[in-house]
Amino acid sequence: MMSSSFNIFRVGISFVIMCIFYKSAVDSLSELSPQKYFSTLQPGKASLAYFCQADSPRTSIFLEELNEAVTPLQDYGISVAKVNCVKEETSRYCGKEKDLMKAYLFRGNILLREFPTDVLFDVNAIVAHVLFALLFNEVKYITTLEDLQNIENALKGKANIAFAYVRAIGTPEHRAVMEAAFVYGTTYQFVLTTETALLESIGNEDIENAHLYFFHCKQVLDLTLQCRRTLMEQPLTTLNIHQFIKTMEAPLLTEVTEDPQQVSTIHLQLGLPLVFIVSQQATYEADRRTAEWVAWRLLGKAGVLLLLRDSLEVDIPQHANVVFRRAEEGVPAEFLVLDDIDSLISHVESNVHVEEIQEDEDEDTKSPNMGQAVSMAFLQSYIDLAIKLKGTSTMLLTRVNCADWSDLCTKQNVTEFPVVKMYKEGKNPVSYAGMLGTEDLLKFIQLSRISCPVNITSVQEAEEYLSGELYKDLISYSSVSVLGLFSPNMTTAKEDFTEAGNYLKGYVITGIYSEEDVLILSDKYAATLPALLLSRHKEGKIESIPLANSHAQDIIQIITNALLETFPEITVENLPIYLRLQKPLLILFSDGSINPQYKKAILMLVKEKHLDSLTPCWLNLKNTPVGRGILQSYFDTMPPLPLLVVVNLHSGGQVFAFPSDQPITEQNLLLWLKKLEAGLENHITILPAQEWKPPLPAYDFLSMMDAAASQHPTRKDPECTKETDVQENDKKQHEDKSAIIKEPIETLRIKHWNRSNWFKEGEKSFRHDNKEL
Repeated sequence: MMSSSFNIFRVGISFVIMCIFYKSAVDSLSELSPQKYFSTLQPGKASLAYFCQADSPRTSIFLEELNEAVTPLQDYGISVAKVNCVKEETSRYCGKEKDLMKAYLFRGNILLREFPTDVLFDVNAIVAHVLFALLFNEVKYITTLEDLQNIENALKGKANIAFAYVRAIGTPEHRAVMEAAFVYGTTYQFVLTTETALLESIGNEDIENAHLYFFHCKQVLDLTLQCRRTLMEQPLTTLNIHQFIKTMEAPLLTEVTEDPQQVSTIHLQLGLPLVFIVSQQATYEADRRTAEWVAWRLLGKAGVLLLLRDSLEVDIPQHANVVFRRAEEGVPAEFLVLDDIDSLISHVESNVHVEEIQEDEDEDTKSPNMGQAVSMAFLQSYIDLAIKLKGTSTMLLTRVNCADWSDLCTKQNVTEFPVVKMYKEGKNPVSYAGMLGTEDLLKFIQLSRISCPVNITSVQEAEEYLSGELYKDLISYSSVSVLGLFSPNMTTAKEDFTEAGNYLKGYVITGIYSEEDVLILSDKYAATLPALLLSRHKEGKIESIPLANSHAQDIIQIITNALLETFPEITVENLPIYLRLQKPLLILFSDGSINPQYKKAILMLVKEKHLDSLTPCWLNLKNTPVGRGILQSYFDTMPPLPLLVVVNLHSGGQVFAFPSDQPITEQNLLLWLKKLEAGLENHITILPAQEWKPPLPAYDFLSMMDAAASQHPTRKDPECTKETDVQENDKKQHEDKSAIIKEPIETLRIKHWNRSNWFKEGEKSFRHDNKEL
């Protein structure tokens, strides 16, 4: 019975037992002669040696600390020795008396560093200094804010940063950072400083304590944007840093449909609680943005999950908008009604219940509910947009807190938040309802500079428009330019096209030509009037599409489909767009750029209409590493690249692979595709007929982007303008300039999420639902 109990328990304490036994079993500080010591050095292995005269009383305290450092340094593969020098010893390390007050760090027989013994004042200092010397590539020491900014800019889009401030080199906190760098230094760039001015320059005035920041730079692709920073609030110990980094590695937000009591994440294993934001399909987008905002606020303190009420098999109290689950086993989950973000944060940090707010509270006495939280989450994107436009635009960016300026917002018909509107003197405001990201906003602003559609007045101007020369500064925001061709008497067709252009303002470049000599263009491009000319600038080609009997909504659909590339590079971001076409995917997997001959062969098949039933695309494993996991799910081992496969996701789930022993040519591809169509090829695998979800609870990017992409941006019809620039007058834009200057009261309300009417504007579209844009 005793043996059985010990077998069960020893798994949990095995590391402790090993530490205790290891400490007592390891050799104490080795004492060697210089000749013997140098004979024990091995290539690539690190060793710390202290050369001294035997029984020197003044070094006894140091030797005690060095002896204490033997075990932790051996944990990192670093040997430690005391080298006894005799008077007749000729080694330079046993030479002058002053040299006998130093310790030496070797890698193999190469000297890396000399340490005066007064620097190695205790075991923490010894371990810290030795690891610091060995990790000179993994840990950068800096002294100025400029140094930090340079490292941050260099690593944007590449790697994250662990930035530490310690009061001095050799302190316990310094040792903890170095031990963390030894483990995680190949994954993250560690940066260290002891400069108080540098700490203060990033907004932290607590110079008496050590601090660790995690800079989220890997997801930042724009050098003008600052990396998000998360401060570790616990003391800097090795265990705390390990826990902190593990939480930084965990998904920011996890979507779940299971019973909260049954969900398990890394946070529970680390002793951190879980916070479930309760959502339902009708308010999913708004709830997800709020959950992201909460997740950033609680990063490193708790795990945040989005709990989909509609998919749950267990009942969640109807009034609850938050479920809180402690890390302790056996403690039941709490179903809460929390009125604002701060209350939620406070509850997590202190476990003190906030007073529940009654559902019958007067709505008029409350701050904006869900909208204010979404507004604050969106604010960072808006700030980043302002940074991008600084000095390059005549547009004035402002923000108005409707909690403070309710009269102004009422006059502007603002009832939901956040709302982005573009104003031009003498014109009706244009409301933006696209994605609330920096790049999407920037594209909208830049493309809104021109008319909708722009009126082309000559054949020469039309050619410049189609070539991209007329608006060459906007080509990077719209790779397709659309030109409508009409006879002067085609009044109804022109009105439909103009209405479609109005609707797509800010999303694509559209132009219209209806002069008497329009036949010159229609004859040149073989277009039967009325028609669209689609100029694809990346591919350098122009195609025509007839518009006979096409209404405004039909034209919108045609233009939307035209924005799709013929042979796109598939990424995580654009995959949902092409999946919605409901066609099998013909995917060319490549470890880098594709061979131009392969691309030529596939495009020729597209041109000859042989691939109309497929969606041809390619995937660069260097840009989209998840492709390796996809291939490994198709094959037992990673196949050689390039590799061409057909994946029938929407009917049957079969995966077919083009023979690897055949060159990818137009003829071979066509023959293979005909065999597929005739059922003469065997599939290599069949994908399971189940909903696509992450293999572990994680941030479900595909479903999120698919949901977002299926919402066509909607807005009130803007008036067309012939102006080519948005001229914003900072004196006439708003009647009350103080609305621009006054800082908002950041009251983040999250009550009544389930009754949120977020994206109601999208339901008021004056068209049918256009899911392709």
